[in-house]
Amino acid sequence: MLGNKVVKVAFFVSALALGGLAANVYADNISFVTTQDGSPMDIDAALFDTPEAQSFLATGKNPYIGNPEAIARGHKIFNLYSCTQCHGPEAKGQVGPGLIGPTFRYAKDATNKGMFETIWHGTNGGMGAKGIGLMDSTDPSNGLKPDEVLKVQAWIRSMGSVTGNE
Repeated sequence: MLGNKVVKVAFFVSALALGGLAANVYADNISFVTTQDGSPMDIDAALFDTPEAQSFLATGKNPYIGNPEAIARGHKIFNLYSCTQCHGPEAKGQVGPGLIGPTFRYAKDATNKGMFETIWHGTNGGMGAKGIGLMDSTDPSNGLKPDEVLKVQAWIRSMGSVTGNE
């Protein structure tokens, strides 16, 4: 008798999942678009594997803004990935555009969601994608995870007056 109830519960839970209730776990999250043409961009929600990255996925706000540890790590990542070669050592621009604002080559970069999209998927202006799995097609583990992108943003935002969370 107990085994029959377990089967019924399992069937009910499966029916709910097939009905879309379980599939909507991420339904309230922000949607990403490419900087190149505004087309939808799917990023596996499982990559948002820290509480801060999950908060960003839900709100588009970067919780690392103003966090000294995240800023220091973001600066290290910015240097490690040679972002300085195009954007300069203080992200004010060199060959590539300045990133600290208040004006941006891509207006969407004034928000953390927009700058995330630009860093993750690249631009038409010569910047390649930096997101994990996109940066190097021969090595799907190469590239930045969402949490790392958010830390880079925190460092960039610390260099100017635009927080991106306005």
